[in-house]
Amino acid sequence: MKTVLRSLAWLLALALLALPVVAVVEGWMGGEHWPLRTLRVQGELARVDRAQLQAAVLPHAQRGFFAVDLGAVQRSVDSLPWVERAQVRKHWPDVLEVRIVEHRPFARWGEQQLLSEHGRLFPAGKLQTPAGLPLLDGPEGRVPEVVALYNQAREQLADAGGVLGVALDRRGSWSISLRDGTRVVLGRNDPGARLARFAPMLPQLAAQNPHRRLVRADLRYTNGFALTWAKADPTPTNHGSNT
Repeated sequence: MKTVLRSLAWLLALALLALPVVAVVEGWMGGEHWPLRTLRVQGELARVDRAQLQAAVLPHAQRGFFAVDLGAVQRSVDSLPWVERAQVRKHWPDVLEVRIVEHRPFARWGEQQLLSEHGRLFPAGKLQTPAGLPLLDGPEGRVPEVVALYNQAREQLADAGGVLGVALDRRGSWSISLRDGTRVVLGRNDPGARLARFAPMLPQLAAQNPHRRLVRADLRYTNGFALTWAKADPTPTNHGSNT
């Protein structure tokens, strides 16, 4: 009996000793005693706003080195405009490291989005869109098809002044816009095949009509196409200046 009482007394003593230790450790886990003082950002940041980045990280970092939730930090950084992916680590004793890979835009998509080189759509935000990007548009679920037709058009219409954009409308009809203002309507069926038949003819048509500009080419016909021409603006003559 004395042995049992002695064992219970030891267990009670150990429990009383452990409680203050747990309380102290939990108190020191927070930001007051183990603060994160340094935010280290790695990556080539051209468009990610550093002020927005700090604002996204700060609420989590205030919890301190041991209590910071790295997954929550990563999700907050991933949600920022132009961030393709982020990795978050901590380094003893007070460093939080964020590695960021920015989206690299391939094209504009509709009015408010951009398409990355990896085929992901993301919001353009308030930053100025890089100049020279093609304009693509269509249902988000058909991004690969739109990109494939754009790549085909860019290759097959290289001698036509360049492709400005490709669109797939809500009715499923395809169209291509050229940089000289010409619109090529392909319709719903076999847009790639129709483009392949028409593309070799376009330089010949332009050569046969040097004083007119092609405004629209409608390829939705089984055995031909319909062309709409506009009178080309006369080329101004530079007579030089008298001295």
